[in-house]
Order: sequence, then C-alpha cells, then structure tokens
Amino acid sequence: MPTSRRSFAVAAVAALVLPLSACGSGGGGGSSDASGKVEGDITFQTWNLRANFKPYFEGLIADFEEKYPGTHVKWIDQPAEGYADKISADAAGGTLADVVNVSPDLAAPLAQAGLALDLDKAAGQYEKEYLEAAWASQQVPGLEGTYAFPWYLNTGPLFYNKSLFEKAGLDAGKPPTTYDELFGTALQLARKTDGEVATLANVPTIEDFGRYGVPLMNDEGTAFAFDGAKGVELLTRYKELYDAGGLDSQALTATPESSGKKFLTGAVAMNPGSALDLANFRKQAPSLYENIGITDQITSTGHVNMYVMGLLVNSQSERKPAAVAFARFVTDAAHQMSFAKQVAVFPSSAGSLDDPYFTEEDGTDETRVRVAAAKSLKTAVNYTPVLFSEQMKTELRNEVAKALQGKQSPEEALDNAVKACDRLLKQQG
Repeated sequence: MPTSRRSFAVAAVAALVLPLSACGSGGGGGSSDASGKVEGDITFQTWNLRANFKPYFEGLIADFEEKYPGTHVKWIDQPAEGYADKISADAAGGTLADVVNVSPDLAAPLAQAGLALDLDKAAGQYEKEYLEAAWASQQVPGLEGTYAFPWYLNTGPLFYNKSLFEKAGLDAGKPPTTYDELFGTALQLARKTDGEVATLANVPTIEDFGRYGVPLMNDEGTAFAFDGAKGVELLTRYKELYDAGGLDSQALTATPESSGKKFLTGAVAMNPGSALDLANFRKQAPSLYENIGITDQITSTGHVNMYVMGLLVNSQSERKPAAVAFARFVTDAAHQMSFAKQVAVFPSSAGSLDDPYFTEEDGTDETRVRVAAAKSLKTAVNYTPVLFSEQMKTELRNEVAKALQGKQSPEEALDNAVKACDRLLKQQG
C-alpha cells in the first residue's frame, strides 16, 4: 500500500513535478474516445501492493483476460518510496502505464498535462456506479472532467491508551470528543506525567486544518486561505501543546510510521488508525491491545476525513478500450468488495457500504471499527485539496515547525506558508 495500513494514506504522497512545457494543456492530450473492441496488451501499475496482495491481483488479471479474450495485462508494481518520481519520469518520457494507481494529488498534474483520460467523456455512463463524493474526488479545480475511476477509500477512528489516561487521573471511559477536550486532555496528561507522555505525535497537516473547520482555499480554487483567524487559532493551540510537552518532542520530523511506533511503545497516548491496526496491536503490543480505547475522529465540521485512491487511464494509451475496461473491472462493486475484505479498506462503489459486512457488528473490536468507519464514510470529506502538492506540504510543515519552535508567530508562519503555496500553485498551471 502507498502508506502504512494504519490509515492508508496519511498521505505520505509526493506530488508530481512535470516539465513546465507539459503543463497547461487542460486535459486535452489524446482522444477521449474509448469505444471499440476490448483487446490488446496493456500495462497496469500499482503502488506497493505486490508484496501483500500478489495472489489477489494475479487472479483479478486472469479473470479479466478470460472475460476479454485477446487481452493481456502486464502488472507493474512500484515501491512506495519514490512512487511519484517514477510517475513523473514516465510521464515526461512517454512511458506512463495504461492504467495507473494514483491518489487525487498525483492525478492532478497528469490531468493538467493532458495525460489523464477524461472519464466524463470517455466513460461517463459508469459514474452512477460510484459514490458521488468518490467520483467528485477525482476532479481537478480549473479543469472540466473526472480523471480517475474511484477505487478504495479509508478512514478510521482515534485510538487511545487507557492505561496512560488512568495514570494521569483521566477518565479512560470518556475520551475527548471535541478539540477543546482534546487539547485540555493533552495538557493535563503532560502535566501529570511531567512531560514524559505526549498525547499526539504529529504536527498539524492540511487535513487537520480542514477538520478543524479552517477554509483551505478560496471558492474558485485559485488561492489558499488557511492563514485566516481559524487557522491561526489551531496553530496557536498546537504551540501551547508543544511548549507543555503534550506534543511529542520528535513531532517536527515524524512520519506516520514513526508516530505509529510511538503509540505502540506507550510514548504517546493517542493516534489515528484503522481496523487493521487492531490485529497489529494484538500481535506486536499485547499490553497495549488490552488497554486500547477507540473513539471517533475529532472534527469541528461534522465530517470525518476520507482518504481515496483511484485508477487513472493514460490518455495517450493506444489501447484505451482495454484500459478503460480494465480500470472499471478492478473498481466494479464485486471486485471492490472482495478487495475490501482482504485489505481492511472500503469500497467506493455505490451501495456497497450498505452490505451487512459494513453494517452488522459481531461483538469484536475489528467489526466495531469497520461498521463505524463505513457509516462515517457516507458523509466523509477528502480535506486535502487536490492541488496541494508535496512541495506545498513541505512548505506548510516547515513553517509550522518554525512557529512551534518560537522562531515566528503562528500568524507569520501561516502567512508565509500560504504565500509559498500560492506561488507553487501558479507554477503548476
């Protein structure tokens, strides 16, 4: 998978940097006609999936080739590290796969460069087969069209360590449910443990600003806006937390993987996750598993965050009928359900979340998490703007770090981050 299975895409995603000469073609590269006989050889590129799911994909490909005689799918799997760079190099060199596993922020520059097939034109008849929000997540501000088939989704709860809560004199049966409660809990836990136990392990990301209710972009999607009063308020609260020891000392350089390890070892009291984590806790940290608490994501908007993956069809493909047919085959309801049951992710196909697998509990924590997550996904939001590139993430992270360290005020930090991101946004166009 592209990121840790923890919450699937806490999005350690690097954004594409295509040559400027390739930008600005507005999705117009190649014909949008995908009609014709489904035949020929196509390439299918995934993102770090072979190690754990090789039999699934080999079976999937075999079934497709049986359904469409005369087709052959060559499966290419790329490691998580450097995935975006690989796509960028392939795009620049004209060797992009026919069907490519992407997140929305990886699809956006390909669409801007005219390398992503507009599915509204080429396969619009299939739109109704997917959740409305999932289909919309594959659209790019400033362009008309949809540039990938929605694939799997994920979201998850907030896990907490009950024993750490109890040691700090907190009621382990009443975890925080609002941001006020979260920051209050974190400050109390830091004081009671003399700063030895932090509550959180990560600095705020663009997703956190979104869940806090911060406007991220203007209505036109042409400029960023997270430096307003609400954004400054959130960063100021994180600064207070950092100074008090409620934010892990290594948060400025943390990754999703390192944060997960901090939680496993009891160094932090809370961490976001997914249903798959429970099995990992049971195996890797039995004492944590015995004391695990599960609560909902904290959000000021009433909508949890949704991570989403898609399958993009190369607009330059010489076998577009086969490429579109295969991308749809992988993402149809039946195959999405079978994949979701193997991987602890959720289907983007319409109606699938109403399946008993996602609505009926059996008394286990795993099922409890799955049912709650599936319910929340029906109204979930992908808070990370499609045009928010990895360079922008780095700019925001660097400015946030300066604010937390007291090198500049939260206002200055966010103003600088917005200016840098707006500059990069103009370069993308």
